[in-house]
Amino acid sequence: MEDTDTANTMKMTLFSEEEVRDIYGLKWGCGGGGSDDDDYIEVSCGCTSHRYGDAAGRLRVFSSGFLEISCECFPGCKEDKLTPAAFEQHSGRETSRKWKNNIWVIVDGYKMPLYKTALLKYYNQASKSGNGSSRSRNVKVHRDEFVRCRECNKERRFRLRNREECRSYHDALADLNWKCSDMPHDEVNCDDDEERASRRIYRGCSQSSTCKGCTSCVCFGCEICRFSDCSCQTCSDFTRNAEA
Repeated sequence: MEDTDTANTMKMTLFSEEEVRDIYGLKWGCGGGGSDDDDYIEVSCGCTSHRYGDAAGRLRVFSSGFLEISCECFPGCKEDKLTPAAFEQHSGRETSRKWKNNIWVIVDGYKMPLYKTALLKYYNQASKSGNGSSRSRNVKVHRDEFVRCRECNKERRFRLRNREECRSYHDALADLNWKCSDMPHDEVNCDDDEERASRRIYRGCSQSSTCKGCTSCVCFGCEICRFSDCSCQTCSDFTRNAEA
C-alpha cells in the first residue's frame, strides 16, 4: 500500500488527475533525464508515416522538461533513448520537424497530438527558462557522437542521453586502442555493418534532425558530460571552474 501511495503522490505532483486522465499506458517513475532524482511519467506514444504506418513507442516526460522516447516500431528495435525529433525521423514521417504535431498519444481511445495535451508543460517551461539555472542546464541535449574502432576501422554511434552514456563515450574517445568489443552492453561487434552515411547524418538534435552542430545539441561542458573523478584536462578544467 505504501508503494502505491508513493506512486500516486508522484503522479499527482507532476500532473493533476485531470491532465493525465484517459491517457493510455500511463506509468510513473524516478531517475534519468539528466538527474538521478528526476521524476517522470511514461505513456504510450506513436508517429504515423503514410508509407510505413504507425511507429509505436514509450514517451517519458521528466519534471526537468526532458523528453525521451523508447521506440517499439518492431520487436528488438535498439532505438531506446530518442529525442522526439529523432523518433519522428526514425518513424519515417514524411513531414518531419513538426514533432509536437506528428507525435501522438492515445487519449480515451483516440490519437491526440502532443501539443494538445498537458504533457509538454515542463518542456515548454524549460524552453522559456533558457540556461538561467543549473536545473535548466540538465535539460541540455547532447548530440550523438562516433568513435572509430582500431581493429575494423568502422565508426560506431554513441548516444549521449544521460551521464552513463556520456561517460562511455568520454572513455572511448580517450582510449587510442578502443574497439567494438569495448562497446557497453555488448551492443555491437566488428562483424556488424557500419551505419550508412545517409543514417549517420541524424545525430539527435532537437531543433533539426540533420543538424551539423548548433547551440542546442553541442555542449561545451556540463554536469552530465564532465566528471570530477577523471584526470583529463577537459574534465579537470571544468571541475576547477565549477568550484571557483
